[in-house]
Amino acid sequence: MKNITDPITRRAMLKRAAGLVAAGAAALPAIARAGDGSRTAAVRHGRIRQSIVHWCFSMAGEHWSLEQTCRAAVDLGVDSVELLTPDELPALEAYGLTCAIGQIDMSPDPPFLRGFNNPAFWPELTEITRKTIDAAEAHGVPSVICFTGFSAVDPHDPSSREMDPEEGAAHCVEGLKKVVGYAEDKGVTLCLENLNTRDDSHPMKGHPGYQGDRVDYCVDIIKRVGSPRLKLLFDIYHAQIMEGDIIRRIRDHRDSIGHVHTAGNPGRHELDDTQELNYRPMMEALLEVGYTGYVGQEFLPTRDPYQGLHEAITLCDV
Repeated sequence: MKNITDPITRRAMLKRAAGLVAAGAAALPAIARAGDGSRTAAVRHGRIRQSIVHWCFSMAGEHWSLEQTCRAAVDLGVDSVELLTPDELPALEAYGLTCAIGQIDMSPDPPFLRGFNNPAFWPELTEITRKTIDAAEAHGVPSVICFTGFSAVDPHDPSSREMDPEEGAAHCVEGLKKVVGYAEDKGVTLCLENLNTRDDSHPMKGHPGYQGDRVDYCVDIIKRVGSPRLKLLFDIYHAQIMEGDIIRRIRDHRDSIGHVHTAGNPGRHELDDTQELNYRPMMEALLEVGYTGYVGQEFLPTRDPYQGLHEAITLCDV
């Protein structure tokens, strides 16, 4: 298993991930041009608001640009391209799209590496989160992602001590309270994401060492902060790997869920018959509990990404 504290940069992470995805798709036919105006929309009912997570499709095959992802979203009939940093948001305007949830930029690290569980990161993280909230307010973005961070006190030092889960949770509560009032003032919701720690096969399939790897752990932090502007980014793929029982968790945590992500398991690939999750009843459960937020398609395509998106969006359009 790769040591979680090995040095990693956001650029290196994406480069390695792109290579792994491209290698898996090397024998496949060339990907059709995204958003060419000749496609059939995937959305018919629209009861589940759906979004495309751009980073997944920027790494596969022809490496979609943000503009290509926007054109695909328009053709597919969804109104959001998400997890964009503040400098990427203006690109959506030409396509009449929104961003369902914004991304903080912790370059050169990936944003989930240094989180609110470590007071050493609070000054920089608070500043960056506030700037991202400002951009979200300016561009009509309803939510901004946030993370617990890794349990290693120094994520870059293999010899650094591990934080006890309760210590990390207490730090998260205190750290998040430093920014959640600002989010309240701006009308933007912070969404704390659960990530799995079991899969170490790919830098974006799992995150060994991430402290918030259990849904209940993240929800407890959210409840202790006690703000309507802090919710759960419920990632179904990550939750399935760690604990499963997805529909029960949707029902139990209905009041805490602020955003949802999808992907097939195993592999974080398409929502097709090669994977174990049954997404249609999960979408029905979201409607049952009155969920009105977005569902972001966040899978790593192994074939024509437009076709995979069309299938996934159609499947979730209950």
